Amino acid sequence: MSNNTAPQKNSYRFAIRSSVYITLLLFIMFLSLSFLDQVSIPFYMVIAISVASFILCFSIIQYRVKRFIYRRIARIYEDVSLLESSNFEDREVATDMRTLKQQVERFARIKKTEIETLQIRENYRKEFLGNISHELKTPLFTVQGYIDTLIDGAHKDKVIRKKYLERAQKGVERLTYIVKDMDMITRLEVGDMSLDKENFDIINLVKQVFDQFEMKASKKNISLVFDMNYDKNIVVNADQERILQVVANLIMNSIKYGKQNGTTEVAIEDLINNKVIVRVTDNGEGIKPEFISRLFERFFRVDRTGSRKEGGSGLGLAIVKHIVEAHGERVYVDSELGIGSEFSFTLEKVSLRTEDIEVVKI
Repeated sequence: MSNNTAPQKNSYRFAIRSSVYITLLLFIMFLSLSFLDQVSIPFYMVIAISVASFILCFSIIQYRVKRFIYRRIARIYEDVSLLESSNFEDREVATDMRTLKQQVERFARIKKTEIETLQIRENYRKEFLGNISHELKTPLFTVQGYIDTLIDGAHKDKVIRKKYLERAQKGVERLTYIVKDMDMITRLEVGDMSLDKENFDIINLVKQVFDQFEMKASKKNISLVFDMNYDKNIVVNADQERILQVVANLIMNSIKYGKQNGTTEVAIEDLINNKVIVRVTDNGEGIKPEFISRLFERFFRVDRTGSRKEGGSGLGLAIVKHIVEAHGERVYVDSELGIGSEFSFTLEKVSLRTEDIEVVKI
């Protein structure tokens, strides 16, 4: 609980009420004695004694009850290690039971939230370690199996030797790919990767990615298209190499999970405040709603089996998110099961004069 929490307005209620009851009792007693002529006390003295009694009772009760509650509550906090003593001592201790109950309930809510957060993080840590162990274990065992087979004598057959060495090489390449992607994400998270921003044509960049994955898309007869004919350059300011990686990962993802004879469509639209949004849409299987919030986690896969056959490190969308956020932009996902998915991200748009467009790097 914060040290600068405001004092509770009900902190003195118990002491005030108790002092009022005692004072009224004394006042009534003195008046009764005076009416019975047993004690002759002037009325102003009765008032003065009552006021003095109230102040004395309030001071004693407030101090004693405060110390009583403080010692026991502080001991509870110490026993359960919910609050550092320095934090507790800096607060005003409420002696009113309702106020104290509110404080304890507030403590309980805060600590419950903290515990739930820690449990979520612990579950994420366990799942992450399990995922990374699986991702590394699969290619490692593959490489080890081929090498062991070659050592046991298969190296004597030239055909088998070449085939097994090529497969082992693919396993090593996959390991290298995973380690490089992990290193990139780590550097992006700690802010250790600088961005080399420049002006470039995003339309031309998307065309490069289309050319890169044309053969892979043709294996599933997936068409890589724009949503319209872009006859003018759309110039953005960003790290061209990193944005190329973002677009490549999104298009690769759409091909991987796209349907046979499907379509991957890219659209670039203007937004307000000199922004554009790049949309990558497919008509694949779509994503279940419960998976959408986890899509950008490291190694999280919607399809735990089939997607591994397609290769990749399982870090593509995590890298997309980190690169886009490193530019100060945002990435979005919208998907409907059985219809398809759309991934989009924003970029800063540059307004250039006509004579400047020719010198834009493409």
